Amino acid sequence: MAHVSLILLDDVEKLGLAGDEVHVAPGYARNYLIPRGLAAKATPGTLRLIESRKAIIAARRQQELADAQALAAKLAEIELSIPMQATEDEQLFGSVTNRMIADLLAAQGIKVEHSRIKVEPAIKTLGKFEVDVKLHSDVAAKLSVWVVRG
Repeated sequence: MAHVSLILLDDVEKLGLAGDEVHVAPGYARNYLIPRGLAAKATPGTLRLIESRKAIIAARRQQELADAQALAAKLAEIELSIPMQATEDEQLFGSVTNRMIADLLAAQGIKVEHSRIKVEPAIKTLGKFEVDVKLHSDVAAKLSVWVVRG
């Protein structure tokens, strides 16, 4: 199967960082990466453009890492309380989802994408749980979540 050479213009999870040259399937390039502005075809002009932007990209990565570390420190201090309906033996009617946790964090002024919150295994009982939050490729945080009868 043929592959297309692209230069990433932005970080793409599970593919690479901005400025990396990657080889992907033509359909992935044509239908996803290029239309969203995440990549451009690897031409000499694109390579020159990326070389001129390397310092800007490096500074942006450093800032993103610093922001993620600060947010991780903030999340480590927070304990969320989620009221849920439960049976007499503390089994929940439903389960706690990553969207619920993201919404509660947003209500406290902390913006975290729900896809970055990993609720594994599923929370289906009352009690205290630790939830993983992947804030950056190098930074992960643990968030304490109390599930209470509500």
